[in-house]
Amino acid sequence: MEISLSLLSSSSSLNPLPLTPSYPNPRRLQLLPPHRRRQQLSIIRSAISRTKKEEVIETVRKHLEGCYLIAGINYSGFTVKQFEELRRSLPDKTTLLVAKNTLVYKAVEGTKWAALEPCMKGQNCWLFVHTEEIPAALKPYRDFQKEQKLQLLEENDYTGACFEGKFYGPRDFKVLETMPSRAEVYAKLLGSLKSPATALVGTLRAPARDLVLVLMAYVKKLEDEQAAADASAQ
Repeated sequence: MEISLSLLSSSSSLNPLPLTPSYPNPRRLQLLPPHRRRQQLSIIRSAISRTKKEEVIETVRKHLEGCYLIAGINYSGFTVKQFEELRRSLPDKTTLLVAKNTLVYKAVEGTKWAALEPCMKGQNCWLFVHTEEIPAALKPYRDFQKEQKLQLLEENDYTGACFEGKFYGPRDFKVLETMPSRAEVYAKLLGSLKSPATALVGTLRAPARDLVLVLMAYVKKLEDEQAAADASAQ
């Protein structure tokens, strides 16, 4: 059996809605004329659908908290068994959520995650990574592709990802998958402490590197000004 595109993650459930004036007592519905009964049932279905959509949007927003990367995976053709195997293979702090593209976009609209818009098509499940170890979070799906012989099927590849506000298409994933781990970064930093400042700059990722370059330029400016002041004093 194939997985249908759900509004909620596979582990979620929807509690029965209470019987309120918006959701009439079923016995009363049976007493209504057929056309009125159809109208009431349509109202109830719309209300339930709206509630489910609001719930999944809120679920996505909660997953955005403390998130480092979001990646889309086209799961078209996956069986329930395959989906559960993939879910079990994921490391801690990594969550797989099944949700409609339109609802995910509503949740991320106006945030840095809106960069995901180019991959908002097809049947996507969404990988929320709540750790800085990006390669370790992406690797389980690559292993899954090999085990299930999906690596040659473009439709079952990563559809895109957002990291630090930037969109990465399927062909850009090599950059994400080869990022150094935190331990590797620390090792480079420790090694660079014995090297000139320029070596340290080279080991840092763009935002931090830019900051260091600005600080170095400012220090040089101060040194130049001090040298000029000393020369004038002489």
